[in-house]
Amino acid sequence: MGFLTRVIVSLTALALLGGCEQHDAPPLDQQLYVWQRQWTPAHDAALRESRADFSTLRVLALQAFPQAGWSRARIDPALLKRDGRRLIAVIRLDGQLQSLDQDEVMEQIQRLISDWQGKGLTLAGVEIDHDAGNARLPAYRAFLAHLRSVMPAPMALSITALPAWLDSPELPALLSTVDSSVLQVHAVSDPRRGLFDSDLASQWAMAWSRITSKPFFLALPAYGVALLPSVGGAPIVESEVAIERNGKRRELLADPLQLSKLAARLRADPPAHLAGLIWFRLPLANDRRAWSLATLRAVSRGDVLESHLALNLSEHEGLYDIGISNEGNLDNAWPERVTLAVQGCEGADALAGYTLQQEPNLLTFTRLRDGRIAAGGQRAIGWARCAIIDQGASNVHP
Repeated sequence: MGFLTRVIVSLTALALLGGCEQHDAPPLDQQLYVWQRQWTPAHDAALRESRADFSTLRVLALQAFPQAGWSRARIDPALLKRDGRRLIAVIRLDGQLQSLDQDEVMEQIQRLISDWQGKGLTLAGVEIDHDAGNARLPAYRAFLAHLRSVMPAPMALSITALPAWLDSPELPALLSTVDSSVLQVHAVSDPRRGLFDSDLASQWAMAWSRITSKPFFLALPAYGVALLPSVGGAPIVESEVAIERNGKRRELLADPLQLSKLAARLRADPPAHLAGLIWFRLPLANDRRAWSLATLRAVSRGDVLESHLALNLSEHEGLYDIGISNEGNLDNAWPERVTLAVQGCEGADALAGYTLQQEPNLLTFTRLRDGRIAAGGQRAIGWARCAIIDQGASNVHP
């Protein structure tokens, strides 16, 4: 092949490659809601360990309750200032909008902005979280237009939005008054039907993308709740704070595997105007019903999810502490059974959540109640004083 021919072939190949070049969609932004009303020292580690994977913090800042008035979240401004991420203050308006004094609402929001700025915090925006009924959307739009007019010009205004609004002809006008919207697709129906439906979330996102011309986000769940029975009505929802009430609790938990698949589909083929995903909520180390931060980070990054339960034995002078560790990135239920091959045992017992059956040369720990081992976490299940525990012949039964 001559030199000129080689050049022509090379140029043709480059042209073909250029014509077939894949233009990947920009990665979806990942953000976090911080929803604790009372900040604790646990926020320090949670913020620090989440910083690399989530660009923006949407922090519950202020809440209006019917009859009860206004309540500010007790944040830690020093932690937020040190964190340095983009910051959006969320104002939750409970109840009916017409029951609130509009002038007082504006005053409360402006005072909050001023106070946070006075503490050295740079606010990128404000998000209004209000569950307006469809019939009230025109009044809500007027409220938002007025709020937009009194907010500092560079500050963005967004709203938490409900899928039910898709049925209203007022929705386009409402969305025109704000800079962006956050479509909440969890906990938007009767809790007895579940916390989240992936197929419905996809349908709502596509429908939303056909109506809005501005950026929108999806608010996705990374938590669980318990349903408690009530007399003749909807169940009572229990989150992190325990409710003193008799009756069997029904636990609901957003499935990380299901959410991971949804996020992968959205990354591969995002609806028009979808700017990112916002996860509810930042988990703290002592949370009972939130995904661990390790699992949340893995889902947000699109990592392959897996859990690996391992038996841990710690021995000192014949006394063994027996535990289970989760060496994967996916939170996992406590194992149903753990069997230990043993010799010469003088005594053994189970710890809370497990019971022990002892046979010659075999100890069986059986789960009594449900629980989870966080990704990277561990749990003690019992102890034994034995001459030998053969770890290789012992088993963890999920």
